[in-house]
Amino acid sequence: MTEALRAKTRSFLKIVLTHQDRQFSKIIQLAKSQGVPLSIEPRQSLDRLVLRGENHQGVVGFVAAKAYESEDDVLSRLSNQVEGPLLLALDGIEDPQNLGAIIRTAEGAGVHAIFIPDRRSVGLTATVARTSAGALEHMTVVRCTNIGKLIERLQNQGIPAVAFHPAATQTYDEVEMNAPVMLVFGGEGKGVRPGVLQKCEQQAKIPMQGQVESLNVSASVAVVVFEAVRQRRRGA
Repeated sequence: MTEALRAKTRSFLKIVLTHQDRQFSKIIQLAKSQGVPLSIEPRQSLDRLVLRGENHQGVVGFVAAKAYESEDDVLSRLSNQVEGPLLLALDGIEDPQNLGAIIRTAEGAGVHAIFIPDRRSVGLTATVARTSAGALEHMTVVRCTNIGKLIERLQNQGIPAVAFHPAATQTYDEVEMNAPVMLVFGGEGKGVRPGVLQKCEQQAKIPMQGQVESLNVSASVAVVVFEAVRQRRRGA
């Protein structure tokens, strides 16, 4: 595991250890430097995480179902492409089935990249991959340290950000999505965090006609990104 962390060939979701001492000091140091969450749990817990008969030696790592792409590489690629980028930022999605469904929708709609934070967010787990129904293999996913700073970087490239939440006054179909844009959605329950909300140039909502106040986040993403598809196909 030490060599995998050094080489950065795998995207670790978290590392579970039986204890912190000199035996694991290098793993702990590398994990902290790369922002990989660490957890200390009893040996019996680790025993249940591995196949029967396998020796975990006191440490187990959870790796992503697919490697994340570099923020710098993706932004560089976006700046050179002819088609105006259609991007998603997911500020704290914690349910793997929601993330998998969003990835499936985004890939089908032609979204160019999805950005998720490296903390307080589900990663690319096996459940996410399974729920995406194969779409994950074709979707660019970036794990970034700070969504607010990402928004600022994109603004410098001429790509504005639009946050979606129920308290907005503008509706989603009033937003121009025919041009380069990043669509920002918040996590289940809490929505887009105030600090991220303040960075976005626009805010919009999906108007609800029934008794419920809002849609599930994966359904909200589907409504909005296919409105973007409609606008782009018709040149709205």
